[in-house]
Amino acid sequence: MTDYTAARPTEFSGGSDPTSELLTAVGRGDASAFERLYRETSSRLFGVCLRLLPERSEAEDVLQEVYATVWRKAGQFDASRASAITWLAMIARNKSIDRLRAAPSSLKRAPIELIDEIADSAPSPSAQVESADENERLRLCMEELDARRRQLIRTAFFDGATYEELAQRSGSPLGSIKSWIRRGLIQLRACLER
Repeated sequence: MTDYTAARPTEFSGGSDPTSELLTAVGRGDASAFERLYRETSSRLFGVCLRLLPERSEAEDVLQEVYATVWRKAGQFDASRASAITWLAMIARNKSIDRLRAAPSSLKRAPIELIDEIADSAPSPSAQVESADENERLRLCMEELDARRRQLIRTAFFDGATYEELAQRSGSPLGSIKSWIRRGLIQLRACLER
């Protein structure tokens, strides 16, 4: 039996998709492969469930159902028809949709007279357009920054890296990192205010 807990993704034979190999091993009843498959894919599948289900607790319940199904049906996975992550995501999506269909919806039970009082949490079409415009303006302004400042700002604000981490990664002094980011933000603000 292969020890999947010690293997790295690049250490699988034949250069094929490591998730597919884990899924194949799960189909043979390999519990350690199942554990690793869970660790490597559960956050992504939980995201699928969260996008479809209104409550986090329901998404957690459905995720458990997903992995129970994976354990039972992993032998049916066919790598020639879909990638492993696609196959897993489809199970998560289908289980989430099943849960939505089975759950009583407050909208289904509300009298039609109250329809105007039920809040729609989705952004309005004009808000969506405005958000898209703002995103495009930000993208264009980011492109005006020199490459170093652009990369530092992206890493700090979009990836959540601290100034200390950025200094270590780049081999630059902490004060320089802070200064470059501050100047970049000033340049961004000026661009966005034009």
